[in-house]
Amino acid sequence: MLLRTTTSSIRPVDGHLAALAGERVFCSEFRYRRGTEVFGEGEETEYVYQIISGAVRTYKLLADGRRQINSFHLPGDMFGLENGATHRFTAEAVVETRVRITKRRSLLETMQQRESGASSFLGLVTRNLQHAENHMLLLGRKTALERVAAFLLELDERLGQPGILVLPMSRRDIADYLGLTLETVSRACSTLRDQKMLRFEGATQRQIVLLYRKGLAEYDA
Repeated sequence: MLLRTTTSSIRPVDGHLAALAGERVFCSEFRYRRGTEVFGEGEETEYVYQIISGAVRTYKLLADGRRQINSFHLPGDMFGLENGATHRFTAEAVVETRVRITKRRSLLETMQQRESGASSFLGLVTRNLQHAENHMLLLGRKTALERVAAFLLELDERLGQPGILVLPMSRRDIADYLGLTLETVSRACSTLRDQKMLRFEGATQRQIVLLYRKGLAEYDA
């Protein structure tokens, strides 16, 4: 279910959206409950989105029914700004998520009026390409341990290396992102725990303390 939390207005923004359009841009805020679709594959790319809180996954359903998650978007991230007329992926809220939404056409027009708009847009495109390349390399790794270690380090860096890494996504999500089975991801996490690379906090095992980042990085080498 989608809930509007504010009406459209000129609101201060930060992160990638501010870099593209300036400190103030015409936008609305919405809240999506866990599992709610933000947009579907093949829908028109009318809006651009920036996460305020929560997380969003973008994915494709393959011909055999499997789900391949392309990316996880976290607070401050932008998504939905594609070079085609329609979305190539479906986007869903992983947990309850607050999102800023702005018209794609309005954002592009604002960018054209700013001297730094073109370079900021190029920087965003470059980051997206780098993520796609890194994800391809990740899927090509030989072992589950390498993939899981790389994923944890990536998330840890994106969240600013917190004392406790809180995973918004489930292990099923992680498996569909890494191209592994749920059981394989669980075994890899248990192995890293037994090797004293990490420690779980709480009953859900979604809170993780990374005890030995250097050791995890050796798997990611």
